[in-house]
Amino acid sequence: MLPDVPTELSDFSAPLETTRLRWRLLSTRLGRFLLADAGRGLCFLGLGGERDMGHLESLAARHMPGALFEEDHGALRTASQALEAYAAGERRRLDLQLDLHGAPFHRAVWQALLDVPFGQTITYGELARRLGRPGASRAVGQAAGANPVPIAVPCHRVLARGGLGGFSGGLEAKQRLLAHEGLLLQVA
Repeated sequence: MLPDVPTELSDFSAPLETTRLRWRLLSTRLGRFLLADAGRGLCFLGLGGERDMGHLESLAARHMPGALFEEDHGALRTASQALEAYAAGERRRLDLQLDLHGAPFHRAVWQALLDVPFGQTITYGELARRLGRPGASRAVGQAAGANPVPIAVPCHRVLARGGLGGFSGGLEAKQRLLAHEGLLLQVA
């Protein structure tokens, strides 16, 4: 379950605390990943390893301005173990505490993606219908593309009506993840 977005205003009389954004590179059978946590759960999972540091920096600038980047020395142990088990075929869901920031529609799409089972797919259009927005398949695709924690929120399981569709990690990574789940699809 995605955490609720806070609806209260911050108490500006409280001392400001610097966000510590802990990151870690992880190599698995499925590739090299960049994971990050700001103390409230996994907030970033990049599928391109160190190449994704720029994406993490952009996410931090938007949602955690002034964050201090620290290489992880234990905070990401649970997430790393879950991702390693998934990559080894020992786990079908990561089931991690997530710290996601996004527009309400994006968050609704991400929540719906959590219900797409391992080894199954859904089209952008069907996901839009499930959300009660039958004409919003393009918006669903944009929300899936904005997902900062692919695999944890399995946006790779969403396909275009006539093929793979897009994927923020690249179509090769999407194919690799789908093949890992027993689905062999070709790029059109």
